[in-house]
Amino acid sequence: MFKKGQAAMEFLMTYGWAILVVLVAVGALAYFGVLSPDQFLPSKCTLPSGIGCVDHKATTTGVTVVLRNGLGYDMSGITVSVGSCGTDNAPATMANGEKAQYDITCALTGSKFSDDVNVTYTLADTGLEHTARGTITTKIE
Repeated sequence: MFKKGQAAMEFLMTYGWAILVVLVAVGALAYFGVLSPDQFLPSKCTLPSGIGCVDHKATTTGVTVVLRNGLGYDMSGITVSVGSCGTDNAPATMANGEKAQYDITCALTGSKFSDDVNVTYTLADTGLEHTARGTITTKIE
């Protein structure tokens, strides 16, 4: 009668040790950064339709964003701000279909950067001011 209980206990102990070994291996991989999600971070810059984020880059000294005007109208009074980094407003005008680069200076640390982008502009035809909100997520180079 006790032999059946011993067999069941040995069976459970074998699986227990196997599960413990797997947990230790996963813990070691996580500790050494092999399973770090920062390595698999997708680089993306999203803005509402009409203003295209052609390219972007984050370094330890700031963020660079290249925007394209696809609204169908000329834009003036353009100001680009990235999170708490600051703003850039040169060039202040962009014709339809034209692209421009905006450099926002700030000190960045770490290996990834994710923040909001706000583009404030005035349509040349109507004179109305608009704000487009988006996000940037990328690695710091």
